[in-house]
Order: sequence, then C-alpha cells, then structure tokens
Amino acid sequence: MQSNTWKRILTGISLALLVFALVGCGEQAQTGGKTDAQTEEQTVGQPEMAEQPEAAATPAPETITLSYSVFFPPTHIQCKKAVSWAEEVEKRANGAVKITIYPGGTLTKAPQVYEGVVNGISDMGMSCFAYTRGRFPLLEGLDLPAGYPDGKTATRIATDLVRKYNPQEVQDTEVLYVHAHGPGILASKKPVRALEDMKGLKVRATGLSSKVVEALGGTPVGMSQPETYEALQKGVVEATLCPMETLKGWKQGEVIDMVTDTSLIGYTTAMFVVMNKEKWNSLPADLQKVIREVSDEWVAVHGEAWDEADEEGLAFVKGLGREIIEIPEARQGQWIEAVQPILNEYVEAAESRDLPGKAFLTDIQSAIAQERAE
Repeated sequence: MQSNTWKRILTGISLALLVFALVGCGEQAQTGGKTDAQTEEQTVGQPEMAEQPEAAATPAPETITLSYSVFFPPTHIQCKKAVSWAEEVEKRANGAVKITIYPGGTLTKAPQVYEGVVNGISDMGMSCFAYTRGRFPLLEGLDLPAGYPDGKTATRIATDLVRKYNPQEVQDTEVLYVHAHGPGILASKKPVRALEDMKGLKVRATGLSSKVVEALGGTPVGMSQPETYEALQKGVVEATLCPMETLKGWKQGEVIDMVTDTSLIGYTTAMFVVMNKEKWNSLPADLQKVIREVSDEWVAVHGEAWDEADEEGLAFVKGLGREIIEIPEARQGQWIEAVQPILNEYVEAAESRDLPGKAFLTDIQSAIAQERAE
C-alpha cells in the first residue's frame, strides 16, 4: 500500500517535469531560440529603433588655392579678362580650386612677374616677354614689326608658335597661353604721309619700338605711357608709336592731330600667362584638363578684347576730328623695306645661339600673309 503511494507520487512528479519541459520548448520556438531575457530586451526596444552607430562622414576634398599676379591695373580690360578666366576655371572645377588675382603689380612688378612664378612668389603670372630683354631670345620674334593686322591675329599666332616651338627658355614654367595687342600705329602732331616725313621726328618709343622708329628715320625718346600725354602736349615729343587703344585709354588722342596707319609694319607686344611648374605638376589631372580647356578658349577672348579696345580708340580720335592717314599702296614697300634690318638682326642673333630664328620668323610671316589674304 505504501509502495503504491510512492509510485503515484513519483509518477506525478515525472508528469509535471515533462509538462514543464514541453512548455519551455514551445516558448523557445516562438522567440527564435532566444532566452527570456533576450526576448524581453527585444520587446522593450521595439517602440524606438535601435540606435545605429553613425557612418564616418567622407571628408570633402580640400580646395586648392592659387595666386595669380597680373601686371595690368584692375580697371584694364585685359585684367578683367584674367578675372573672368579665373572665374570660369573655378566654375568648371566645381569649387575644387580658388584663384586669387593680384593686379597692378601688387604681388610682383611687371618685369619680375615671370621670375616670380618660377620662384613660387606667385603660382601664376601675366606680363610681357619684352620686359626682360634677352631672357626670351626666340620669343622676342613675336614682337617684330611683321605687319600684324589686328590683336586677334597677333594673339592666335603668338599662342600657336609658343606651343609649336615650346622653346627651352620657357621650360621652367607651364605656359597656358599668350595674347598680344593690335598693331602699333603712329599718332602725331604733324602729318606723316611718306617715309620722308619721319626724318628727325621725335617719337615716344621704348624697347623694340625704339628700333622701329630709328629704322624709319625718326628719333626715339624713351618714356612711360603716363608721361606721354604731357610730353606730347608740351612738344617734348611730336609723335608716339603705340597701339590704337592707348589713344583713348591714356587720353593721348586729345594731344595729337592725326594718326598714320602703319599696320603694314605693325609690331605687337606678346604677353604670357604661365604657371609655376611644380604647382602645375601637383594638380590633379581633371583640374589640369579644365585649366587647359578654359585657356584655349581665352586666347580668342583676349584677342577680341584687344581689337575692341582698338576700335574704341579709333572711334575716340575720330570723334575728336583727328585725321586718319593711310599709306598709299605705291609707297608701302618703302616702309616694309625700312624695317627689314630689324628682322634680319633678330634672325642672326637667334641663329647665333642655335635657335631656329629664321623658321620662327617665316612662320609668323606666313600666318600673317594667310590672314590678310582671307
């Protein structure tokens, strides 16, 4: 009797344990095998999303800053074109570069701009090759009195030839492009209708233009553009050899009486836009591509700006009633022949330094002849 009682007790305990085990398995199935504590934790967290760790933000690329020394004053159209070039580069680069322009020689004076770029005083620079005579023996040929008809032609030829010859003298920078003003003309207080009228004429001229005046029989007088107005007004000089645009830009049209169109022997002044070589090489390829593309487009932009300035200068002197003298076709050969020694001297000097002066000049003359024939 007592034995049966114990059997019943053990059987009951076994059944209870079995039921407990079955219930536990069912709960595990519903919670994906999680423990009660895990299930509770999940349930409590459901009303709010579990906080995820923040993804590391990708740092924005650092903006490249470039300094640009321009010898023109900020009001000059060519400085304004340099500003528009910089703005276009920044725009196409989507803010990857910022270009700060220092106009009017505020960072480096005009004769020091090129060396300033070489030495890293500025990352870029614009000035004239002619300001450092002898530094660019081959490219001096760009300024010769070869008969440039306009600024656009002079600018295109200058850029094309610098890129074609890529001379050693500019290998210490990256040349982006070159631009050049329209043909030098003779603005005077007395009429110059024939070459004979140049004899003894006191003409404001500097650098290469001094050689042109001498070749034509005149007497060159060196002075800066700011000094020229008063010199003409007081009779210190009787004429000035200059681009047409200066007659308005410097108001010199007010103190002359006529203009002789000497564009058949028109000289120019070539101006470089260069970048420090190390800085250029450090730029990413996509930014170099943008700078190249905009520079190619700005060759025409600068050339057109020079021509527009010349047109404004011509309109200015016409508005003042000044006479415009054209050299008769029958006499043009005399003027061309008179400046030929300057061209010969350039070729001899270049060839003596093993530079292709003759080929360089031939290319200039061929390009001008083709432009005039069109």
